[in-house]
Amino acid sequence: MELSKILHQYQGLFMRKYGDALSPDQVKAFNAIVDCRTIESGEVAVSCPHCSHIQWKPLSCGNRNCPKCQNHNASQWIERQSNKLLPVRYFMITFTLPFQFRAMARRCQKQIYSLFFSCVAGVLNDFGLNPKHLGAEIGMTMVLHTNSRSLNYHPHIHVIMPGGGIIRSRKQWKKKKGKYLFKQENLAQVFRARFLTELNKSGFPIPKAPGKWIVDCRQVGKGISAIKYLSKYLYKGVISEKNIIANKNGKVTFRYVDSETETIKNRTLPGEDFICLILQHVLPKGFRRVRDYGFLHTNAKKRLSLVQLVLHVVIHEIPRRDRPAFTCPHCKSPMVAIGFRLKPG
Repeated sequence: MELSKILHQYQGLFMRKYGDALSPDQVKAFNAIVDCRTIESGEVAVSCPHCSHIQWKPLSCGNRNCPKCQNHNASQWIERQSNKLLPVRYFMITFTLPFQFRAMARRCQKQIYSLFFSCVAGVLNDFGLNPKHLGAEIGMTMVLHTNSRSLNYHPHIHVIMPGGGIIRSRKQWKKKKGKYLFKQENLAQVFRARFLTELNKSGFPIPKAPGKWIVDCRQVGKGISAIKYLSKYLYKGVISEKNIIANKNGKVTFRYVDSETETIKNRTLPGEDFICLILQHVLPKGFRRVRDYGFLHTNAKKRLSLVQLVLHVVIHEIPRRDRPAFTCPHCKSPMVAIGFRLKPG
């Protein structure tokens, strides 16, 4: 099932029902997915250097919400993050925005999501520096997800971090002892207080919040499995086309893994409602859903080098990853681009 064909099929119904409520970013994403790999996205001329065969190929849209695009970018991100991995245990901490704040987050996405990021980073940094918890500088990678597995609106931030930190004054790596990184209940309490305080400072109305907030913290081994898991949601939208299993009688069915039972379930919606479910997760233009902090930040290369030196990490040069080439239909040789043309008109 191709998402682009579903969007095209139900475009009229969708626009009549939801068109007035769409943001410019959602409209742009909708059009990009529909036009992906058609002449509407432009074309590239490719030539075979062996048999001189030339043909025009439609371009991909490059939109980060398109399930057909961004494979190359996802692979590059995994490689960059893999080169930062340390020979220590890793943890994944998940902070969830309570239901009462989600309507506000929908209306003011940039402000609320940015505040969400800063509060989570501040809480974890403070826990790391506190001698009662660790007493060292930490590094972490955060990824914002706005969807549950069933694609409902469910903003949460996943944090991947090594189980320890660096004491720069002593050039010492301090390992986190025990099975747990930080206590979930303590993280949740401090995050709740800080988020409400920052909301108040920013002038946002504070809805009646639940007394207990949810933070999940668990070990994830060496970290590479968590990085690969998160990469699936960075560049290719919120659903894989292989999970769209039916489109008939005006309804679309997709499958997902239930987070509580870990069983596969199906969800069926009218086509226009399915499109709305997908597009509600389009982020504002320019908003970064993945961010690095501490010694993993882009501007902290010296600190990361110190950590790698202390832990005797062997640094491997990342080879340049070329984009996949078109294959000649006649001699099967890689083809090279020789020209481009924009969409008609």
